[in-house]
Amino acid sequence: MVLGIIQSPPPHIVTSKPPNHYNLLLQHLNECNDMSQLKQIHALSLRSTSPNHPTTLFLYSRILHFSSLHDLNYAYRVFDQIDNRNSFMWNILIRACAQSQSVHRKREVILLYNTMLQRSSPFPDNHTFPFVLKACAYLFALIEGKQAHAHLLKLGFQSDIYINNSLIHFYASCGSLESAKNVFDKMPQRSLVSWNAMIDAFVLFGEFETALQFFVQFQQQFFEPDGYTMQSVINACAGLCALSLGMWTHAYLLRTGGVSVASDDVLVNNSLLDMYCKCGSLDFATQIFEGMQKHDITSWNSMILGFAMHGRGESALECFERMIRISRYVPNSITFVGVLSACNHRYMVNEGRKYFDMMINEYKIEPQLEHYGCLVDILARAGLIDEALELVSSMPMKPDVVIWRSLLDSCCKKNASVELSEKIARQILESGEGDSSGVYVLLSRVYASASRWNDVGLVRKLMTNNGILKEPGCSLIELDGVAHELFAGDTSHPQTKEIYQVLNVIEERLDSIGYKPDYSQAPMVDELNTSKRDTLRLHSERLAIALGLLNLKPGMPIRIFKNLRVCDDCHKVTGLISENFNVEIIVRDRVRFHHFKDGSCSCMDYW
Repeated sequence: MVLGIIQSPPPHIVTSKPPNHYNLLLQHLNECNDMSQLKQIHALSLRSTSPNHPTTLFLYSRILHFSSLHDLNYAYRVFDQIDNRNSFMWNILIRACAQSQSVHRKREVILLYNTMLQRSSPFPDNHTFPFVLKACAYLFALIEGKQAHAHLLKLGFQSDIYINNSLIHFYASCGSLESAKNVFDKMPQRSLVSWNAMIDAFVLFGEFETALQFFVQFQQQFFEPDGYTMQSVINACAGLCALSLGMWTHAYLLRTGGVSVASDDVLVNNSLLDMYCKCGSLDFATQIFEGMQKHDITSWNSMILGFAMHGRGESALECFERMIRISRYVPNSITFVGVLSACNHRYMVNEGRKYFDMMINEYKIEPQLEHYGCLVDILARAGLIDEALELVSSMPMKPDVVIWRSLLDSCCKKNASVELSEKIARQILESGEGDSSGVYVLLSRVYASASRWNDVGLVRKLMTNNGILKEPGCSLIELDGVAHELFAGDTSHPQTKEIYQVLNVIEERLDSIGYKPDYSQAPMVDELNTSKRDTLRLHSERLAIALGLLNLKPGMPIRIFKNLRVCDDCHKVTGLISENFNVEIIVRDRVRFHHFKDGSCSCMDYW
């Protein structure tokens, strides 16, 4: 059966059958440029070659290979017509499906592999398994991948470096870091790809310190890192908020790879961009972005999200307009998360509504939970809590605990009715999702703001009875490349005595300018105001600020990373410290960055 309609013979193809006929067909295949020519060559092969000739199988494998790269449906038809398929032919089709962008094709990899096993001949070889494992990794098909792992062990491929690299990637993608590590540990020989896969796996699982430790071991084995290595290392630095280490990595790139690497490698630059944004250095991030020779959608998204989390809403929207108007990129779902976050952090209610509608109507992007969450937060934080609740009730999916908590937080900040706050808190607790301690703390603040101290006590008692502990505040500050972690009320730091002396100096100076603590921010303390004040002054970010004032040179900004959202009183105090001690303080809390300078914050007291 001829698969293609022959409209005209390909150039220089002869229909006679000279002794070197097969060589001519192979030559035509080497010169083939498109599927039209291939179909003509295939038709000629069917008419003029013998199925039993030893070269015919090789000829058909070449036809199969070309068609697998250009027309996978045609490749399947070629494959089905070959009787004596060898493992090379099976691998051609399996590889084509594994490398396809189609999820359906990736599922066909497992079907082809199972069919190959059922026929018992030929057996899968060492080239089969990397592509099977690649498809399993993409599909999160842990069971099927484990079965392939067992089979390759039976066939004696446990020492194959390429298969083991694929196994590391497969297990990491399917959430089994321990299995990936076991494969790595048992490898008799490792390549650059082996180390890259393992370092990337640790980063994927949030094991950033371990990833960097492996990078040190990697260097000790005299391997030279490539772009993929450095991308993972930079991402680990971003995860640790380790700016100095990230800057060292950037300098290492420039020193070993030259300026071309820094300007041409989009993936590495995107990682640098993300790292500088997450480490609080938006200026460096902007320099990286503007110095890039080319961008992709991830570059633009990272810059928009960076501006948004640093409170530069106008810059984020300008970047978005530049992306779609000048660079002609089509925004995706992540782009609009950044745009809506920018509106959220800058009190841009009308703009938030506008871009939400634009996403749906102009770009035909179906809103996900993250988009609804942003819009709900925009409305609620602007005091439009009823409208936010209407949006929640009209959502096509169930709201998660993050949305309910943002509503409760807005009720607390906007002095909404206690009854509404109680209703929302009950909704969160009944959902059983996430950490409930934060809900109790927010509800207690609502009661404290309403001077309902008996109810504050009841909340504390309820937490005690249910064994619920308030998540401790923890702040991280980096000094001379060393990360210092401080908890609220911490006394374990080697410089504890000096830290508390600085806190006393801060308190005296703030008292002299009329500072009054906001005791509603310490509702969980069942003591007099003196004890509440002591609790507030020992919040983790204040200890970190004191440590920074002790150790950093004048003019150096203090960068602090906190696990919880900064409270109103600490926000006020940090601004006063920046003004009275002439220091720039950058604080990243659970939600965003705050840049304090000369008594003002980049959030303009809206967070």
